[in-house]
Amino acid sequence: MSLPWGLGCLLLVGLGGCSALEPPDGAPLKPIAAHEVPDARPRAEPLLRAGNSSPYVVNGETYRVLPTAAGYRAEGIASWYGTRFHGRKTANGEPYDLYGPTAAHRTLPIPSYVRVTNLANGRSMVVRVNDRGPFHPDRVIDLSYGAAVRLGFAEAGTAPVRLEALALAGIDDRRDSEAGVYRYLQLGAFSSRETAESLRDQVASVVDAPVTVTPVEVRGRALNRVRVGPVRDEAHLESVRALLRSRGLDPGQALP
Repeated sequence: MSLPWGLGCLLLVGLGGCSALEPPDGAPLKPIAAHEVPDARPRAEPLLRAGNSSPYVVNGETYRVLPTAAGYRAEGIASWYGTRFHGRKTANGEPYDLYGPTAAHRTLPIPSYVRVTNLANGRSMVVRVNDRGPFHPDRVIDLSYGAAVRLGFAEAGTAPVRLEALALAGIDDRRDSEAGVYRYLQLGAFSSRETAESLRDQVASVVDAPVTVTPVEVRGRALNRVRVGPVRDEAHLESVRALLRSRGLDPGQALP
């Protein structure tokens, strides 16, 4: 089914709009079954500047990105976007995959993970927000074609939905960081939570910066990452590294 022109108009890089010369959006020639569309797998990802510019203006309306997705809930109408945007960059620079479990939202931080429930049939799935839109007053989220298939409204084009943001621990908010500025020291990643916490406690007793243990997944392995930071500036980072060296500890790897 082809959607009405502009229904799936998303925020591309540079807040570009839909061109009247472009063909209507629609479904791909290659169909996909609902069971072929997986849930997005929530994981702690850094919030970067890309896709999180705030405030921003589209079609004369001003939007402000939420400081956090925690506690976000909403109900309204969902739409989907498809072939016109497949392979083009989303708001955070990732290529849009019309078959993937992704979505566009006007104000949630990018990336965020949201459980979407189709209130008409009870189907539910988790999607990852990596784009901006839909810029229509009667829409709350614009889903990928694949997500619409999974939720059972690809043919109808729209559906009433409930949105519930998933809370994640260990998210690093780097939206205020300049490129190339290092604010963290990664000291290691361990399969044993006990080992990670022991190192955290040892380092925390000697440095004047936060030391955290964050669960992460690396190539399918569940690990516990130990990091120092954020630090105030580069001078603070180097002083922390020097202090760790003086105590016989690994100075770690600097990360932005």
